Amino acid sequence: MSERPARAALYVGGLLGAGVVSSMLPELSASFGVSPGTAASSLTAYLLPFALVMLVSGTYGARWGPVRTIRVAYAGYVLAAALAALAPWFWLFQVTRGLQGVANAFTTPLLLTKLASITPSDRLGRALGAFGAMQALGQTSAPLVGGLAAEGDWRWAFAGIAAVALVLALSPLPPDAPSGAVAERLRDAWRPVVLWAGAVVFLAWACLAGLPFLVAFRVDDLFALPPGVRGLVLTAYGIAGFVAARLVGAASDRFGPRVAVAAGLLFGAAAMASIGLFPVLPAVTIAWAVGGVCGQLILVGVNATVLGGNGNGGGGAISVVTALRFLGMSASPAVFTGLYHRSPALGFLVAAAALALTIPLVALKPRSEDAA
Repeated sequence: MSERPARAALYVGGLLGAGVVSSMLPELSASFGVSPGTAASSLTAYLLPFALVMLVSGTYGARWGPVRTIRVAYAGYVLAAALAALAPWFWLFQVTRGLQGVANAFTTPLLLTKLASITPSDRLGRALGAFGAMQALGQTSAPLVGGLAAEGDWRWAFAGIAAVALVLALSPLPPDAPSGAVAERLRDAWRPVVLWAGAVVFLAWACLAGLPFLVAFRVDDLFALPPGVRGLVLTAYGIAGFVAARLVGAASDRFGPRVAVAAGLLFGAAAMASIGLFPVLPAVTIAWAVGGVCGQLILVGVNATVLGGNGNGGGGAISVVTALRFLGMSASPAVFTGLYHRSPALGFLVAAAALALTIPLVALKPRSEDAA
């Protein structure tokens, strides 16, 4: 098998995610007869099981065989997304969202681990940046597809997701390494550097990447935009992250992952504060785009720390970190929706403050396992 198509398949796997519902929440609310806050819980319905299962999915996926596990997970995603498109009741729609999250929990960490295993250490940041670019493209396209579908019928968005997952299930992947190594154990992943990285990314994703729903509320309240235009505004995060991802990866390789993480937290705090303080559509859009670049800085820096150097990597370790990342993201609706309804600016300012207060944690990274 040629390495290039197989490597490309690893990158394209980053497209799947939770964000398709971000720009269709009012339509979901109307379709199922639930409140907007309840409709927003469809994000948590995906992200919570996704994150919880990922605490163990990397370890078990490595035991079962990464390629086989990835393909079975894609097949499960196809079925769950198709069922979401057909669901007549909100409770069933929520169940399908949870099943999509469980399926994706068995792809993301294993794709990252396989990518790291075929990449030289001095180019790991660039490779992770390319994977991050595909994740950003997924974040970009999902709200846009969701918003455009909602102009007619939001169910078509899930039919499209099922088709993408089917293509991925049939795509080539790098072969697994010959068996014979000692099987990973669950406790092997819980090392100090993994816990440090998980804490940083939990806070960052709760207060930055987890806020597209809050931005959607903001632009809808301020500008009363139709769903397609709402989705277009939300794509600014993903477009900026996609364009900057390779450059961000190169910066991580050159200056070190810790510098990348600190820069992402600092400028991300400024971007979130700007959305709350400047109720002008171009300002909100630009700030959200800056947030996309900051998210890539944090993500590449954290993943490079865990996957590179001194045996830190492995399916279990990156699985735990990714789980904590999305646990943070799944907590965002519960934490920030109430703050936003109390005061729109308050939700964004609290997120900005939390990002800024996370910066000192970067200095506490365990030095004995420093991969930089």
